Amino acid sequence: MAEQGTFHDAREERFGRLYEDLVPGERFRHWPGKTVTEADDHLFCLLTMSASPIHIDAHYASEEMPEGRNIVLGTYVYSLVAGMSVADLSGRAVSNLGVERLRHLTPVKHGDTLYAYSTVADRRLSESRPGYGIVSVETWGDNQLGERVIEFQRAFLVPCREQGS
Repeated sequence: MAEQGTFHDAREERFGRLYEDLVPGERFRHWPGKTVTEADDHLFCLLTMSASPIHIDAHYASEEMPEGRNIVLGTYVYSLVAGMSVADLSGRAVSNLGVERLRHLTPVKHGDTLYAYSTVADRRLSESRPGYGIVSVETWGDNQLGERVIEFQRAFLVPCREQGS
């Protein structure tokens, strides 16, 4: 059967936004959430050589950690929550420019489900890269109980509409 009509391009419509589409004050609830498994945490720990017993040794945790449970590596929590925002915000970015005010507020445990949210904080046209803008977003993650576990602000360089089309 021959295809007729115009196709919507998911790469254009669903993965990140252009500078003009990221308006200060706009809020996003990123979807879906992610349940953090023990395997996720262990793999990330081993890939990054951060294999502390507080993250990977259940026996150690049972004797030495509050609640007797391992806690998830904080850099994994940051990576996961930031990654959850990419499809909505920075999927078209050409550069990540920095992270500020990164705070871990509540420990994440194996089996917790995280949900991510963002607000566009600011934007401005780049002085050094015509056709691009710098966007700052505030992002946070909550667990399944609605407790804030992490918050941070990040900035990225994204094309303007005429550059990105």
